[in-house]
Amino acid sequence: MTTGHNQAVIEIRRAGEDDWAALREVRLAALADAPEAFSSTYAREVAFDEAAWRERLTRLGRATFFAQVSDGGPVIGMVAGKRGPHGPADDRELVSMWVNPSMRGQGVAGPLIDAVADWAREQGARTLSLWVLGDNVPAQIAYARAGFTPTGQRQPISDGGRLSEACMIRPL
Repeated sequence: MTTGHNQAVIEIRRAGEDDWAALREVRLAALADAPEAFSSTYAREVAFDEAAWRERLTRLGRATFFAQVSDGGPVIGMVAGKRGPHGPADDRELVSMWVNPSMRGQGVAGPLIDAVADWAREQGARTLSLWVLGDNVPAQIAYARAGFTPTGQRQPISDGGRLSEACMIRPL
């Protein structure tokens, strides 16, 4: 999938096992940028070895997608899809969404979301759900633009309950 914006061509591609170093780089950047948005920490994941990163890219029922500038350019965004742990069997969950701050508002999020939606449809899913920080209004707007609506479900995150996440869903 390719999208053009401001003379740069943004390519969306599914990451494979050999992309482990790129996944490590972008995931650590995401954790450094927005530690509250992920269910992990930079300190925890910086210690992962190559095998752990490769395993993330080969887990059954999961797909990771990268956004890159031009052919082989740097990874500027990522997202993953997985089987929903709490939802119905025909639901998939969008997780680990992150776009480099320098590229936010540049049309990167939509194609990443679409890549996961396409993957979910191929898996036979009828819905795509996600959890977003309740105070992350820019992300909520991007998800709403991509067809997600709030379900009204909320859950605390592991910071002592100060922050919570809101569930959003999109029919496929």
